[in-house]
Amino acid sequence: MAGVIQMTARRSPLSSLLTRLRGRSPGLAVGLLGGAVAAGLGLGMFAVLVMVLWISSPYPDSGPEGALHVAAALWLLAHGAELVRTDTLSGVAAPVGVTPLLLLVLPVWLVHRAARDGVERDDAGGSGGGPGGADVSGRTVWAGVVLGYLVVGAGAALYAAGGVLRPSWVSTGICVPLVAVAAAGAGVWTAYGRPRDVVDEVLILLPGRVRRMVLGSEARGRLGAAARAAGAGVAVFVGGGALLLGVSMVWHGGAARASFLQLTESFSGRCAVLLLCVVLVPNAAVWAGAYALGPGFVLGEGRVVGPLGASPAPLLPPFPLLEAVPGAGSGGPLNWAVGVVPVVAGVTVGWFVAGVATAGGAGGAGGSGGAGGEGGAVWSRGRTAGVALVAVCGFAGVVAGLAAMAGGPLGVAALAGFGPVWWQVGVAAVVWGGVVGVPVAVGVRAWRVRGREVKVAEAEAAGADVRVPAPSGGGWFARRKAAVAAGGEERSADAVTGDNAAFEPYDFLPTEAVDGSSWQRDEAAREARWAALREASGREDTPPGAS
Repeated sequence: MAGVIQMTARRSPLSSLLTRLRGRSPGLAVGLLGGAVAAGLGLGMFAVLVMVLWISSPYPDSGPEGALHVAAALWLLAHGAELVRTDTLSGVAAPVGVTPLLLLVLPVWLVHRAARDGVERDDAGGSGGGPGGADVSGRTVWAGVVLGYLVVGAGAALYAAGGVLRPSWVSTGICVPLVAVAAAGAGVWTAYGRPRDVVDEVLILLPGRVRRMVLGSEARGRLGAAARAAGAGVAVFVGGGALLLGVSMVWHGGAARASFLQLTESFSGRCAVLLLCVVLVPNAAVWAGAYALGPGFVLGEGRVVGPLGASPAPLLPPFPLLEAVPGAGSGGPLNWAVGVVPVVAGVTVGWFVAGVATAGGAGGAGGSGGAGGEGGAVWSRGRTAGVALVAVCGFAGVVAGLAAMAGGPLGVAALAGFGPVWWQVGVAAVVWGGVVGVPVAVGVRAWRVRGREVKVAEAEAAGADVRVPAPSGGGWFARRKAAVAAGGEERSADAVTGDNAAFEPYDFLPTEAVDGSSWQRDEAAREARWAALREASGREDTPPGAS
């Protein structure tokens, strides 16, 4: 009996350890399974697609094993990894580095969803344990998803190395983990409601002066406005590039159709070419946007295609999207007209910034919710120009990143370089944004403020109601004009009504700017007036704007 008791006592620390591991392991297990499933689903989709094309091909070049090698290689290419083609006529290995941007959406979405669902499932199982436990659970799920995804990815890379499209180990070791880490982190962040604390923990690593500029409450509003404006500019840029691509494809429709029919005669081959064209459409849209910016793009060694002119074309393989490229020679007015795309993108950036800059004087108009004007005030010209410049830099950074991702090598010699030069595209985007976006932001802000001043002056002169922002910035209120005393005495409003007023009418005594864009309230007078009004009316609720 004593021996049994002693053995039991010796096992108790191990039993306690197992209990703790059982409490912590579900998050890691869920993450590992989710990451492995996400990678498996991606590989499975590529395998099914390639196998269907292989089965329908009348003259397959290899057996089913070769098709599966190609599927694994394409899955790695979708992450941005560079492939090396070994079966060339010259015997020299040729790199393949153009990543179809549409294929990148699939692995990013799968990893993002795996991490998000893993956190939600783990919290539903009760392993979060409150805020602290939930934080640990999120990190554990994130680590599990990344690890599970990379384990399957490493196996896929080793398997693809035996085919004709072999992965470049350097780019594979960088791109695949980068996609997994970023997408899984975004998924965990989404599962917790996108808290700002996570962003603050990253920004805390910045230098002190930069950190103070970024983490302040006013700075957050400005950075948020700049980010939204930059995003709108990027959307217009990519959309404009897609429109230019469509116009050029219609213009060169005959040549594109001839190249499509020339590539292959079989039905499966034409389906493969059509599918390749579809997944490369986002790349071509970025190329067209780079063309509109001015730097253009390169088509192999020695040929630059831009609106000011294009170099003589090297010997390029027939491909429908390449037929949309303008011919060699100096550009004409039709080529220069593509400059409307960066102009519209710059106007969009400036318009969004101006909308937020004047939102404080418009009761949060434009969906800004008061983020634009702290305290209900309209931004100054200098602040508006500064935020517009930050938005332009963000716009240029995203555009340069898209240009870097949209191009790459397709071989050696004449095919060594394809696509836009990212740093040239970034510089051109900064120039266009600075020339167009910043003046538009300042000009639209001045126009809106001036228009508001005129409306207020005309309404007061006519004795009509004047619409001014609520003290809390939460909506519009109508100030009924009372007697305006001469000699610079304070103006008062005898009644305030509002669209969302729950307490009306009531008196309010603000001291406001001429254009009604800012409010400077006497807190003591306001509280006394509301207290008297509540006592007289017998109501206990609070007038709008009281908080």
